[in-house]
Amino acid sequence: MAVKLICASHSPLMEFATPQDQAQEQNVRDTFKKLADEVKQYDPTLMIVYGPDHFNGFFYDLMPSFCVGIRASAAGDWNYGPGQLHVPEQRSKEMIRHVLDEGVDVAYSYRMQADHGITQPLHFLCDGQLDRYATIPIFINAAAVPLPTVDRTVKLGQAIAEFLKTLDLQKERVLILGTGGLSHDPPTPQIGSVPPETEEFLIAGRNPSPEARNIRQSKVIAVGEKLAAGDKSVAVPLNAAWDLQILDLFKNADFDALIAMTEEDIRQHGGRGGQEIRCWIAALATMHALGEYDMQVHCYEEIDEWIAGFSIVSAEFKNQGSYL
Repeated sequence: MAVKLICASHSPLMEFATPQDQAQEQNVRDTFKKLADEVKQYDPTLMIVYGPDHFNGFFYDLMPSFCVGIRASAAGDWNYGPGQLHVPEQRSKEMIRHVLDEGVDVAYSYRMQADHGITQPLHFLCDGQLDRYATIPIFINAAAVPLPTVDRTVKLGQAIAEFLKTLDLQKERVLILGTGGLSHDPPTPQIGSVPPETEEFLIAGRNPSPEARNIRQSKVIAVGEKLAAGDKSVAVPLNAAWDLQILDLFKNADFDALIAMTEEDIRQHGGRGGQEIRCWIAALATMHALGEYDMQVHCYEEIDEWIAGFSIVSAEFKNQGSYL
């Protein structure tokens, strides 16, 4: 069984805002193109995708820490989708059973709506075809406090590694994808500090009208414009020093240091969106549970217009037989 990993930041503003330094944007897009070509050549038989949600598919009426899609579609936010993801139902159910047996309680859905946290990286890595490869989407709550601990997130990744060990070693080509982060602070409303109508949206805001979605998205675009203009009052500023420190922890598989981070630590240094590093952590925990890896940082750009410390990395095993 071959296993590869890609972790990538995402930003819904990629198609709605142009960085003043256009070399930054070109670097990100060139990196996505390079890795998309590699994914096409690799032709994965299964993709495991860890991603967050931004109150597009998951809401406080029933908020799981983790949820595995048995069937899934694109939420359609930021023009990624609509459309069905190609989820192999039986394999997804087998994975859920295995993870439960490993002692990690996951929710599961026959009607998951995956928002841009999952669909944007799939769009760029799969030539715009969200259903190109068999994909099991795994939601990790990184927005609706209280959040799962980093320790529990690592255990999720390790449990899924145990499932992957049961697959046919001769036939499978697995691609593990983690999306989200690094430092960014989008204007995501927080329950308990918003008016009643916003709270109701956070609880049960599925399937908004096009007008409501456009209003919400315009607020995000406005924050990016203000950050680019130098107004740091609208969000926690991007934190390149923290981002590079986190990338170093990822590269060195320093899970002890990662597990020591609290929800408040991450929020303070990485903003509200920094909590999405849990998706990278789960992906890397899966990889590391299968064997020691070498991680390559393909790009890192601090892009205010996209409200994102934006990085893309990949990893392969030091010893291709180490997980056997």
